[in-house]
Amino acid sequence: VQLQASGGGLVQTGDSLKLGCAASARTFSDFTVGWFRQAPGKEREFVAAILWIAGGTTYADSVKGRFTISRDNAKNTVYLQMSSLKPEDTGVYYCAARYSRGLTIARREGQYDYWGQGTQVTVSS
Repeated sequence: VQLQASGGGLVQTGDSLKLGCAASARTFSDFTVGWFRQAPGKEREFVAAILWIAGGTTYADSVKGRFTISRDNAKNTVYLQMSSLKPEDTGVYYCAARYSRGLTIARREGQYDYWGQGTQVTVSS
């Protein structure tokens, strides 16, 4: 499974940005897809994840109500719509995937087997 993250950029506080994660060579239908981020000098942290087959989602408390994860079956792509962005949202955003196990949505990076290359999001104050 190859993942390609896109959509990062430089925005101002309060702006919105939409990230995409496209899978090549395989459909996402058997997978859970997650977004993680890593700020400078900090460990990578969980942001959001979606269980493709059932559409269930889960979010980190820090982004709940501001970020929305969704999927597009036709494009085999997962999106992360980010709104009301804050400077603390700055970081490299990674998408990751794992084969789904029941209805459990993984939140730890060690549970994911496939990773994209990351896309930079910078929110200026």
